[in-house]
Order: sequence, then C-alpha cells, then structure tokens
Amino acid sequence: MEQKILNHGEMKHYKIFLFALLCMTLMGSQSNSKTQRLNVLFIVADDLNCDLGAYGDKQAITPNIDKLAKKGVLFGNAHNQYPHCAPSRASFMTGMYPDQTKVKKLLIYLRQTVPRVITIGQRFRQGNYHSVRIGKIFHYHSPSQIGSAGHDDNYTWDQTVNPYGRDKTEEYKVNTLKPRHYGGTLSWLAADGTDEEQTDGIGASETIKFLEKFAESGENFFLAYGLYRPHTPYVAPKKYYDLYDSEKMQIPESSDEYLKTIPLPAATSVRDPSKKAQHNLDKQLAKTIKKAYYATNSFVDAQVGRVLDKLKETGLDKNTIVVFTSDHGYHLGEHGHWQKRTLFENSTRVPLIISGPGINKNQKIMDAPIELVDIYPTLMELVGMETPEFVSGKSFASLLKDSSARVRESALTELRYTLKDKSNVQGYSIKTDRYRLTKWGEKGDLGYELYDHKYDKEELNNLASNINYKTTKDSLIIVINKRIVQARKKPVGLGEQFEPIYMLGPERIDSQPK
Repeated sequence: MEQKILNHGEMKHYKIFLFALLCMTLMGSQSNSKTQRLNVLFIVADDLNCDLGAYGDKQAITPNIDKLAKKGVLFGNAHNQYPHCAPSRASFMTGMYPDQTKVKKLLIYLRQTVPRVITIGQRFRQGNYHSVRIGKIFHYHSPSQIGSAGHDDNYTWDQTVNPYGRDKTEEYKVNTLKPRHYGGTLSWLAADGTDEEQTDGIGASETIKFLEKFAESGENFFLAYGLYRPHTPYVAPKKYYDLYDSEKMQIPESSDEYLKTIPLPAATSVRDPSKKAQHNLDKQLAKTIKKAYYATNSFVDAQVGRVLDKLKETGLDKNTIVVFTSDHGYHLGEHGHWQKRTLFENSTRVPLIISGPGINKNQKIMDAPIELVDIYPTLMELVGMETPEFVSGKSFASLLKDSSARVRESALTELRYTLKDKSNVQGYSIKTDRYRLTKWGEKGDLGYELYDHKYDKEELNNLASNINYKTTKDSLIIVINKRIVQARKKPVGLGEQFEPIYMLGPERIDSQPK
C-alpha cells in the first residue's frame, strides 16, 4: 500500500493536532479522576454516647442523625480504644492502639511519641486531597482551649479553623457542681442567643463555607468537622432545653453494695475520688443534669443537620462518604457514674454511622464488633488508596455492602487507672457479639469481670466467679491475651518511637472566624 508522505506544513499541523488531542485527553482524565474519586466528610462529636433516636432512645430528639442512619449503615457494637479524649483521638486518627501511639494522657502532642506517623488527614493530603479541620479533632481541653489549636497536629491539615462562640465568652453564666470548674465536672447552661453564636454553630457555618467552595472548585476533600459538645459544660440555646421535661428523665438506680462484686480498679473507676461532687447526686439534680445532656445532644444534631443539608444542596452528597462518630461513650448515672473513663459498655461504646455512594441504606449492624481504629483502613479502601503498613485497624468496607460479612470477633478497649494509693493499674476489655470480659492487672491478678449481654445489657451481674461460665471465661481470656499482644506490637515503618514527653509544646495561634 502506498503511504502518503506529509510535507513540512502538513506535518506541523498534524503535530499541533496530536498535542491538542493529548492535552484534551489529559484534562479529561484529570476531570474524571476528580469526579470519580470519593470525598470524605468526617464528623466527630465529643463525649456523645448512643442516646440517640437512631439507636432506639425514645426520648432523644435527634432527627438529623436519625436521617443519616437511614441513608447509610449504623453500627451498634462499635467501640473506642481508650475512653478518654486525647488517647482515643490519637488512636483513631492513626489507626493504631494506645499502646502503640503511647498517648494515654491529655497533655501530649502526637508527634512527641510517634513523630513519623501518617495520620488520616495527612494520608489524604498525600493523595492530593484538600484536608481541612474545623473545630475539635485532636484533643483540646474543653472549654479552656476553645478558640485555640489545642493539641492539634499541623501535618494533618492544609487548613484549620478554630471557632469561638458565646459558650466560651459567657462561661461565667454556667451552672457547675464545682465553682470555676467546667470541663472536668458536671456543668450546664440554657444559653441565650442563636445556634450560630455558639462555637459548634460557628463551626457548622464554617464547614458549610468549605462545602460551597469545594462544590465550586471540584477539588477533592477530606473535611473534618469536630464538635465540642455534648462535652461539659452542656451549653445549648434555651430552645433545646425546652424540648425536654426533667421529670421524665430516668436515673438508673445503683447501690454501693454492687461495688463489692467487681474488682477494686473497676469500683474505683466508677467512684473516681477526684469526682466526689458527682457521687450520689440528689435525684432532682441528676434529672436536671441529664436533661441538659439531652438538650445539648439535640443542639449537636441540629448542627449536623445544617452541614448535611448543605452537602445535599451542593450535590456533593452524590460523591461523598459521610462518617459520623464520637471519641468515646458516656455515663449518665449508670453504675452510679457520670462522664467517662470506665471499661463498661456506657464508656466504650460509640455511635458510628457511615453513608455514601455504594453503601447500603438503612442497615443496622448490631452484633459485629467494630473498633474506631478500623475507620482509617476502611476509608482508604473506599477511596481506593493504599493503607500505610503501620495501621493496626481492619477495614470493614465489606460490611457496608454485605451485613453478613465479618471483620473481627471482638473489640478491644484499654484504660490505665490510678488507685487511691497512687499506683497505676492497667485494664483491658473486649466486647464480642454477646460477652464483655475485662481484665485488671498484667496477669489478671487484680480481677476479672464477665458480663453476658443476652441477659444483662446493663453489666450489673459480674459472672467471673460463676462456675457455669467458667468455659466461656477461659476461652475469652485466651482471646483477650492475644488481643493485648497484638495491640502492643511495634508498628512497622515508623522508625523511632518515644515514651510520652509531658510538655505543652510550642504556642500555636490560629486566626478565628469573623
């Protein structure tokens, strides 16, 4: 076949055509990659338990979180790895256990112990996502550090916003059991003003602005919105308090005789000597405080609703995974305890709801144990990115499409507690689909707890010494010991690790929203 030889002019035009075609192809591929890649909206509440409508609480008024659950998958057996703010947040942001991060106190910056770690947000940055934090994701002392960068990690984000509202400027109005103490003790306020004047309301408004920006630019994003509530003080506009009647609040009965049936560390955790003001509360006062917590939950729900409405309005919901969770659970009088830092269900269990493209709708997975460290590898699998080798969590992406799938047989939580004699005691607890086993002391020498959730969801009947449960206890001891060994393994690929350095670190100043 005779071939046509192009002259110089024709060749020049041909080359221009090929170059233009190549540019169009590359632009198209880039555009497609942006539209095909999934974004992530990561919403984290502070001290939120499962007292939500979606979880079966008939008193709770949380329509927006309930609606989110209907759009996605709700996990009813999800647990944190350490029921305290800083350790839990460092854990789920790295996909590692507290024994690996070595963050078991509040005043620790993550890089002081694992300087080479790659956090979730940092990993998204590596994947050319725009990583943004609004509010509290890593630990902040609440309310004292509201408006600051707290114990944030600079490497995780491209941009940060530290909202600051009336709940901070009007602390003097807060009711508290301990004068001038708000974060560590029970405190509450039915506030004046609007949602948008509160820190979390400002945070929602800033999150909405970023959603509008990303909708316009088409940029892929990892957008983390961290609320400060319902953490004490329970501050919410008065209209949310008006939703509830304190007289209808039920306070669990708890006798101190029960303390004799559980190991000393467990008894100490629910009667924390530093929380004496919260022991044996007057029943009427307890009802007032519980109402305040529920009111604050409803306020949190409203802010989540504002953000989710904007997500839908912009059309970003079609291309965005939404994760909603909390750093740990919360006691409201159960076991005679208020707040967190126990190894009981109320403290270890967290809400976890995930929705988005390709994820089953209106699914409740109540039995399968899930850990917060599992969020990191799950998001990596959902967006098609490689999970770093050091991550200890397991992806539960399969569960989002097939509720019969199984990822793990137990969820592990740990807690270090200081006894009255100032000695530190390490406790570990596993939750299976049916049982909870808690081990105190390195060899269980300080005692065990065993609860059968089939008959005792409140965990009031310790079966550790019950001969009828000996086989169950022995088998669970084998499981928990294996889990502890795994959780203590030095993560691969992180280089040097350090024991906690108790220092505040450099001052960090971020601009505040106008």
